[in-house]
Amino acid sequence: MQRLATKVACLLVLVLAVSGCDRGTPLLLVKAVAVGVPSLAPFFDERSGLGEDAPDVKAQPVRGSLQQGDTPGLYGGSKQPTVCDVNRLKAFLTDPGNDRKAQAWARALGITTGEIPEYLDRLTPVLLRHDTLVKNHDYKKGKAVPYDSLLQAGIAILVDQQGQPAVKCSCGNPLRPFTGDTNGVSVTFENGNKEWKGYDRSSVVAVRPAARPLEKITLVDVDDPDRGINRPVGTGGAKDATFDTRKTEAVPSLEGKTFGEARQALADKGLATGYDSGSVPADSARVTATDPPAGTELRFGEYVLLSVAEGSSPQDGDTTSPPPSEPSVSGPSTPGTSAPESSGGASKSPSVGPSTSPSTSPSTTPSTSTPSGPSTSTSPSAPISPPTSVTSSPPTVTSAPPETTSAPPVTTSASPPVTTVAPPPGTESAPEEPTASVAT
Repeated sequence: MQRLATKVACLLVLVLAVSGCDRGTPLLLVKAVAVGVPSLAPFFDERSGLGEDAPDVKAQPVRGSLQQGDTPGLYGGSKQPTVCDVNRLKAFLTDPGNDRKAQAWARALGITTGEIPEYLDRLTPVLLRHDTLVKNHDYKKGKAVPYDSLLQAGIAILVDQQGQPAVKCSCGNPLRPFTGDTNGVSVTFENGNKEWKGYDRSSVVAVRPAARPLEKITLVDVDDPDRGINRPVGTGGAKDATFDTRKTEAVPSLEGKTFGEARQALADKGLATGYDSGSVPADSARVTATDPPAGTELRFGEYVLLSVAEGSSPQDGDTTSPPPSEPSVSGPSTPGTSAPESSGGASKSPSVGPSTSPSTSPSTTPSTSTPSGPSTSTSPSAPISPPTSVTSSPPTVTSAPPETTSAPPVTTSASPPVTTVAPPPGTESAPEEPTASVAT
């Protein structure tokens, strides 16, 4: 009995440790991957020279754990142009002797082996400036085995056309979007990946796709933060253009814009978007304030914190569509991404003015509307008044149709001495009314 009690106690301790004790859902276990530490099951030999990490990069602070792939300064570069040898990776994957690995590699990224060369030509080498969550892959028994991992800042990767991590350079392992809750992870440091100096949970990010394909990636030199790099997508550094990151831009006026519109406006000015809520605001949420305020001068890559009215919907008459979301991220890579943390309230259809609704809810008190033609509808619950009898000196009398009937007007004949008007058709709930006679 005592042994059973001991086992139960140990089990409870384990459950509490994994669940974080005070959390409603268990934490997601994530494996740390440090700079320079070889993978235990890589796709390619890490000594083959596919890529080179930068061991001295310090993780930068971030304002919001889910960032888009076009966030200015999200990634870094270097004066050393080749941090990832794409041509060597392409040669390896297209070698018939490596066909089995190529098939597993392509399958992990959602492409075919025949699409590998074109896919690699669209990727761009960068260095991580943040500890970054991804869906990593090991190569085991001929298959790509996925696992959640945290890549340390300074690791060289290839990103796709929407700025999401696609390949880890040193080993060629394919990367996909991280799909978990970035605020609910537990990082395990093992297999030589000791907790690195400067590790800070608040600097961890996951990447969701940019709203549109990029023509260039804007980087910050990891050795000289005053030097910016514009790197055309699909190039390895030979076509880089540099700029001064100390040049400032004024924060634009963003109040009233949607979060998606504001984020794009900031990116166009070289400024990053920050938020202080637990999850990224919905693209349709309305911006209520910025910190710092409009007009403040900031240098390239600095954050502007956006406050939004959560659950807000586009204003009346607003036909602007928010930028499309990706998968999800939360995470890296063009092939199928979604944003796991994106949240927002239910949207409302824009109002178009009173008395234009084609139907009335059963719980709504019916209201009388002015007829606009023969197709005017009548509420079934409203009684219909009988037609008014009209007597006039001429022998022929024509009765006007009821105001609220949906039937066409009834025309009486002038020949008979008596004109009979029938009650309007289609009003099943209205009581029967006697016919009205008009004597001549």
